[in-house]
Amino acid sequence: MYPRLSDLFTDYLGFSLPFPINSFGFMVALGAMVAAWILQKEFDRMYAAGQLKGVKIPDPDHKGKGRKRMVTVSPSFAVGTITMLAIGVGFLGARFFHILENLDQFFRAPAEMIFTTGGFTFYGGLILSSVAIVYYVRKKGMDLGSVADGIAPGAMLAYGIGRIGCHLSGDGDWGIMADVAAKPDWLPMWLWAETYPNNILGIDLSMTPVYPTPIYEFVASVVIFAILWSFRKHAHQTGWLFWVYLVFNGAERFFIEKIRVNNTMEIFGQTVTQAEVIALSLILIGVIGVIKTWPARKRADSAASSSSAAEAPPTDTA
Repeated sequence: MYPRLSDLFTDYLGFSLPFPINSFGFMVALGAMVAAWILQKEFDRMYAAGQLKGVKIPDPDHKGKGRKRMVTVSPSFAVGTITMLAIGVGFLGARFFHILENLDQFFRAPAEMIFTTGGFTFYGGLILSSVAIVYYVRKKGMDLGSVADGIAPGAMLAYGIGRIGCHLSGDGDWGIMADVAAKPDWLPMWLWAETYPNNILGIDLSMTPVYPTPIYEFVASVVIFAILWSFRKHAHQTGWLFWVYLVFNGAERFFIEKIRVNNTMEIFGQTVTQAEVIALSLILIGVIGVIKTWPARKRADSAASSSSAAEAPPTDTA
C-alpha cells in the first residue's frame, strides 16, 4: 500500500518529491475535480436545453459608476462554489459523524479525534454538505430538483474515486477476514483477499487477509455512474434522477456493510452499523421520491398530449 503517493514515485520512478502527497487526500481531491467537471458539462447542457435557468451575476464588463448591471450566465458559474461547499462542509460532517460513531475514543482523547488526519464517515459528509448546497442553491434561485439531477452522476463517481484513496492508504475501510479457501480459481487473489502491507494504521493483516471492499465499492460506483449517466436525458420529472441515485447509493453501501469492518450498535434488538441505518433511510427516501416524481411526469405528459390533440384543427379526410 501507498499511504503517500510520493512513495510510489520513489519506488517506481526512482526520485523523491520534495513534499509528501497523501493518497486519500489526493484521491478525494481528484474525485471532487472530476465531479465538478461533469457537473459543469451537465449544467451547460441543461441550460442550453432550457431545463435549468441561468444565474444572475454583476456584469464584469460594466465600467460605469453606481449600481452594477446584472447579467444572466449559465448555472455552471456556480459549480465552483458548490464544489467548495461539498468539500469543506463535507469534511466537517464526515469528521463529526465519525466522532459520533466513536464517542468512547473521543472522550478519552478529544483533541486526537478532532485533529487527526484519518477518521471520516462518508454519510456525515453527504448529509451536511447537502444541507449547505441546498441553502446555496435556493439562495441563488436555482431549481433544486434540476441541480440535484445534475449533481447525482458525478457524486457517485467521486465516491468511487475516493474509495481508491482508502484502498491505497489502508485507512481501515476494508472488509472482514476473507475466506481464502472459498476464492474462485478464476479470480485474482488481490480481488478476494488483501493484507494491506504498510497501511496507515500500522495493523498487521499478514495472517488474516481481508476483503478489499474499497475496490468493490469503486467498481459498484462506476457501474452506478454509468446507469445514472445513461438516464440523464430521460424525460423524467426534475429530481427523479437524484432519487434514483439515493436508492443505488444506499443499496450499494447497505450490502457492502455485510462484509465490511465497522462499528455496530443495537437497535430494536438488532445489531446494525450507523451506515446500514443511514443507507436504509436513503433507500426508503429515494423510493418514495421515485414514486412521487415518475407517475407525476407521465400524467403531465398525457395531459399535454390530450390538450394538444383537443386544440389541433380538424383534418379533412374526405
